[in-house]
Amino acid sequence: MTTPPAPAVERRHPVPDTVLTWEPSERRVRGKKGTTVVVDSRRPVLVWEPGHAVPLYAFPRDDVRTDLLRPAADPDVGAHSGSTVFYDLVVDGVAEPNAAWAFPGAELAGHIAFEWFGRVGVGPDHWYEEDEEIFVHPRDPYSRVDALRSSRHVQIEIDGTLVADTRSPVLLFETRLPVRYYIPREDVRLDLFTPTGLRTGCPYKGTAEYWSLTDTDSDPPAHVAWSYPDPVPAAGAVKNLIAFYNEAVDIIVDGERMERPATGFTRRPGP
Repeated sequence: MTTPPAPAVERRHPVPDTVLTWEPSERRVRGKKGTTVVVDSRRPVLVWEPGHAVPLYAFPRDDVRTDLLRPAADPDVGAHSGSTVFYDLVVDGVAEPNAAWAFPGAELAGHIAFEWFGRVGVGPDHWYEEDEEIFVHPRDPYSRVDALRSSRHVQIEIDGTLVADTRSPVLLFETRLPVRYYIPREDVRLDLFTPTGLRTGCPYKGTAEYWSLTDTDSDPPAHVAWSYPDPVPAAGAVKNLIAFYNEAVDIIVDGERMERPATGFTRRPGP
């Protein structure tokens, strides 16, 4: 008798993604606009908003340079979990609209949250946890990144053309994302690709550079491949290796063609 295949297992996460939730952090967190310290706190709170994949920080008002804030001229009401109190950040005479806000409800009363310049173009542009600069968004304590060297046979096809073939990949496992297969450059047909000039930042891996397929008549979106030339130490094993979006190419692992996943990166580039 044939044993039926096991049902697909859905991923779970300890933090609900449908409600506003938070937890205190013991890290010292500082945010600067240029050289001006906007916030310096040893009592930050990590906040997860509904519909947002990554957390942000809220800070006790006493740890914030409130003299740099003024009531928003055009508050972006409702942009953050029903918040109605927004502030413009004013540094060196330059005002950035809706760069900070207060969450509704008693639990986070007395706290102020900030946008991150690296994500939305306003707010402090340098952030530090302890003395280490972090980028794009706070690191999620429930996310993990493991880069593991492997001997799996990994092949990448685009529209039926083999563009990469290796037996020495590095597999990068990141919480809530598909495994990414990083391939040595000598095993990639880089002659088929053109650098795009795009750079994106990731707090877990570093700054990525991208390539697009030179043949613009093909289906894959722009920036379909990427690499980290100088990754953070925790992801050092992927340095200068090249990965492709599982969502947009065909990946064959040990002879098995992988199903294309559907994620937030299906239609847009990212780290």
